[in-house]
Amino acid sequence: MAGNKPSKKKVAFPVFEPLKKYLEKHNRMTILPIQYEDLIHYIGSTPLFNMKGKDTFWETVFFSEYDQKWIHDSLCHMYALLKTDGDLQVIDHLTVSRVDYCIFGNTKPFRIRIINKLNDNYDHFYIKKTDASRIYGLELEELLSPNSVSYLVEKNTLIEEHIAGLPGDDFISHNLDVDAFNQIRIAKEFVKFNERCFVQLLGDMRAYNYIVDITPDIEGFQYRIRPIDFDQQSYEGRKQFYLPQYFKENNGILRLGFRHLTPDSVKQYQHEERSLIARRAKISSERLNLLLDCMVQDVISTSAKVEQLRYELYEHHHNAVYLQCRNMGEIVMQNIKLVVQKEFTQSIIGN
Repeated sequence: MAGNKPSKKKVAFPVFEPLKKYLEKHNRMTILPIQYEDLIHYIGSTPLFNMKGKDTFWETVFFSEYDQKWIHDSLCHMYALLKTDGDLQVIDHLTVSRVDYCIFGNTKPFRIRIINKLNDNYDHFYIKKTDASRIYGLELEELLSPNSVSYLVEKNTLIEEHIAGLPGDDFISHNLDVDAFNQIRIAKEFVKFNERCFVQLLGDMRAYNYIVDITPDIEGFQYRIRPIDFDQQSYEGRKQFYLPQYFKENNGILRLGFRHLTPDSVKQYQHEERSLIARRAKISSERLNLLLDCMVQDVISTSAKVEQLRYELYEHHHNAVYLQCRNMGEIVMQNIKLVVQKEFTQSIIGN
């Protein structure tokens, strides 16, 4: 498969007033005890290595003795807002184990490791700079996918829950050597994931931008691929950027599909997933329409990228309606309309 890289590092888009009102209406806005900018003022850091001694490209950061207590208390409070709707009784049992910082991501996230002092169990959450693209991606994931996401926003700060699972690149490296039955299930899930991304126009789903959730089943395992990076929601102009099948990092799973799936079975899985997306769109139609109303008023890409994508989707679907789309929001809306109307053109893996 050909490589597929973003044209340039994506800029963050501000949250404009209609989107703020949408977030307030659906309880995504709150008052946070600490802001992203407060964490930038750390006094030192050390590289973070994994259990095998490999650099993770995260840094563990440290704060001054003067700042550390109120920062850690605020982070525990923030975790309670995210997990227990602000029930502060849980804070007594929580402590911050580590604060990590990723310098190469678009949103330059902080990852907070929280430990429950009662049983030493730990969890993570993320603090990032607000980006309208990412918020639209999170909301579309909530409304159109089988996954639920938890996040909160205030001003320039976005907090997100940790999505548990194996990083896609680790999964491909170590978990594909299973029996044929489970290989078929992995390939099937990738087909469905590929379809969800293409409908929602979620881009850049290389292996390290998603996780794989593995659930033991009566026979074998069930696999669910979940995106963890929503920065490239409907931003790029190339159609292939929204199809995970075209990223070379995913070739290990692609090979399973070529080995085990026929074109007819791929079509069946695509049809199943689009039917589920259409059902979710109808069930959440009121909220989805409000979100899309925000998107079509917003600027979340450049005019050149919009022009390129609408033309490539026009060629793909053979539908001239795409040529009338003025922005990325209208293109996403048109994609969803075609799915609901059962006119969305199949994107056969391998083509």
